[in-house]
Amino acid sequence: MTVVALLSVAPVIEDSMAGEVAKAVDALEDYDVSYETNPMGTVIEAETTDELFAAAQAAHDAVDADRVSTVLKIDDKRTRDIDAAEKVTVVEDQLGRPARSRKE
Repeated sequence: MTVVALLSVAPVIEDSMAGEVAKAVDALEDYDVSYETNPMGTVIEAETTDELFAAAQAAHDAVDADRVSTVLKIDDKRTRDIDAAEKVTVVEDQLGRPARSRKE
């Protein structure tokens, strides 16, 4: 089974969050998860929800701030094993093109 989630961890501060967000992303390295960071969060894939929750907790705990905002959105499709890349491929098949735009 593959569990896919969108994780967003951020300190509630007025200055740049990049350093603290980097700590949260780096904390994922200690867990058996795959991940890809994008401008709005990090997509995480794990074999079990236990692994996913442990990694998310570590990312949350890695942020050093008085206040931390964490959002975890989980897609636990239990009847079929499909990873994040396959989800994108299915959408691209419907579009007939890549599901991205690089407008300049």
